[in-house]
Amino acid sequence: MPLIKSISGIRGTIGDKPGENLTPADVEKFSAAFASLLLENYSGNNGDPKMVIGRDGRTSGGMIRDIVAGTLAKTGVDVIDLGLSTTPTVEIAVKMERAMGGIIITASHNPAEWNALKLLNSDGEFISADLGKRVLERAKEDIAPFSGREGKIIADDSYLHKHIDAILNYPLVNAKAIAKRNFKVVVDAINSTGAIFVPALLKALGVKDVIVLNAEVNGKFAHNPEPLPEHLAQLSNEVIKSKADLGIAVDPDVDRLCFVCEDGTMFGEEYTLVSVADYVLNNKKGNTVSNLSSTKALKEVTHGHGCNYFPSAVGEVNVVNKMKEVNAVIGGEGNGGVIVPDFHYGRDALIGIGLFLSHLAGHKKGMKSFRNLYPDYFIAKKKIELQNGYDLKSVFDSIKKKYKKNPINTDDGLKIEFDGDWVHLRSSNTEPIIRIYAESNFETKANNIAMQLMRDIRESM
Repeated sequence: MPLIKSISGIRGTIGDKPGENLTPADVEKFSAAFASLLLENYSGNNGDPKMVIGRDGRTSGGMIRDIVAGTLAKTGVDVIDLGLSTTPTVEIAVKMERAMGGIIITASHNPAEWNALKLLNSDGEFISADLGKRVLERAKEDIAPFSGREGKIIADDSYLHKHIDAILNYPLVNAKAIAKRNFKVVVDAINSTGAIFVPALLKALGVKDVIVLNAEVNGKFAHNPEPLPEHLAQLSNEVIKSKADLGIAVDPDVDRLCFVCEDGTMFGEEYTLVSVADYVLNNKKGNTVSNLSSTKALKEVTHGHGCNYFPSAVGEVNVVNKMKEVNAVIGGEGNGGVIVPDFHYGRDALIGIGLFLSHLAGHKKGMKSFRNLYPDYFIAKKKIELQNGYDLKSVFDSIKKKYKKNPINTDDGLKIEFDGDWVHLRSSNTEPIIRIYAESNFETKANNIAMQLMRDIRESM
């Protein structure tokens, strides 16, 4: 697989040729390039320069951690190493430590043979596209990661509790109401750090009856780690078998979140954000944001509260930028990513769990009844793998020409509307694929729209 360089980080499969896959040489090169750029603008007001790192449970994580930490130390940077952690926890730690940046070692929902470097600025947010380009340019210079000062590498395992404490102290998280409901919860931790963080959070929220599936943090994912319905059969079956109130699934770095109802059906990852936004808007009015590939249900719920909804391009940094622009009170992505801006500007499954359970605690019936509070739209999610050399622009130009009579948005790939339904085509930031998302009131119609566009893409290649 090619090495993918985007606003979502430096990502690839482990080993083989430098520059084509994620090798030790690539890890060192990009870590040094990023640190050197941050050092150029470091004022020194916070003492010696420092950066925060953390990793998910992948088998390659320890090796990459050693390279990243050693490289940063050689550039003269002190390294705060959180060890096995989550993406949102590292984001929070960067700001709490007043660090000049951070690196998260995770390929998120990608399969186990992948890993990546996610790069954070001093606010604990993903770096801008401009800084990302500069990192890529600096990496080409093949700079030696050595300075006159050797940085210290400091292990810090305190941020699990700091993150959970911050959630318990967030005004809209109602731990007393959650504890009172005596929920029984099944968690699919996908053999990564969710096995550490999610049960600890649930215990702190007063949930005493927790069953954890795939609880060994060994990076040998029990199934495809993307938390989609087709990958969550084990979770659904266990919810039914154990007569649990709900199931929770997270991805390997715990920034995506979805739920399973008491009858084993999916609550719908698109509706994670919709339900949390409904709860937030019940308590404080304001704007909402999601990306162009997310359900229109958020727009409808937002309007129902008398507030305004705004779409953004796909990608967490794009959603965050739009949220800041419109001063949104809640936002995120339809893949189960919840961003609570006055908590921190990052997708965070843990604060999402706290808010979702607080909302559910106020609903006296079960999860299925809770899900029925929201519109019932269906999104078909498909993808086509790309081989090297394909001209995406010509493919999209051909499709745009075919559907020229339909409303088309080109802010991020192509979004085409069909009398209330829509389809969104875009190249992925994290994999060599074209994603095809289609939404309709009817599942078969959403699938048919997606399949038709897949045929159109193949004919255009």
